[in-house]
Amino acid sequence: MSTLLTGTTGYIAETEAPFIQEMSEITHHMWSLGWDELNGGNISYLLDEADVAKYIDIREPQRVINLTFPVTELAGKYFIVTGSGKYFRNVIKDPEANLGVLRVSASGESVEVLWGLRNGAVPTSELASHFMSHIERLKVDPTHRIVLHTHATNVIAMTFTHDLNELQFTKTLWEMCTECLVVFPDGVGVIPWMVPGSSDIGRATADKMKDYRVVVWPQHGIFVTGATMDATFGLVETIEKAAIVYNLIGGREIKQKITDRQLADLAQAFRVTPKAGILEL
Repeated sequence: MSTLLTGTTGYIAETEAPFIQEMSEITHHMWSLGWDELNGGNISYLLDEADVAKYIDIREPQRVINLTFPVTELAGKYFIVTGSGKYFRNVIKDPEANLGVLRVSASGESVEVLWGLRNGAVPTSELASHFMSHIERLKVDPTHRIVLHTHATNVIAMTFTHDLNELQFTKTLWEMCTECLVVFPDGVGVIPWMVPGSSDIGRATADKMKDYRVVVWPQHGIFVTGATMDATFGLVETIEKAAIVYNLIGGREIKQKITDRQLADLAQAFRVTPKAGILEL
């Protein structure tokens, strides 16, 4: 199905919408990097109504899906999300089957499917975690748009061998690559291992999102947020690179590393404020 655009003389495919193309490209990148095997990983992207309406008919939803949790704070907002049980490697071949454009109902108790999620598919099973994180990040950053969950290989490996204290975890990442402090001076949050797909893990993650853009799920993956897809994906890349270096070092003796003084100099040079308490560890 295609949409007639106001002021044009013909129809245009919904898949030409920039937000659908972004989701198709980024999911393919994440799969090709080995971060999202099988149906692992999920993304939600907060959209502007005017941008959606250029490509998709927003007047009549195709169907309504009730939520098990109310999100009144997001009432009327539009999102594009990955589908539950969908493989990232297939998104670029068939976006309409693997993605969905949703509008949160006026009551915040359901979502209206406006496009995609063909053949009765439903949004990601982590929708609770995504919506709760969107709510918290919008409170501290009005430019916030993206929540991205991925099974970044080396971050997962690091959660087996490193203390899970979030300040210590952050400091180790900062020490692995010079750019890390500059890219995520607010550090990373860490929650205990929890069953995925539940409201409990959603609440725990969202609570961390009050202070962090990144939350590590031990033995599972990473939850990352941002204002643009490029910035959010770049944040994952940076943290994963630091984790790769940490894992390459293994148990070998470290003869030199980035010192606290050098980290402080980096913060001053790039005018960022490091998370309090980490440089004193």
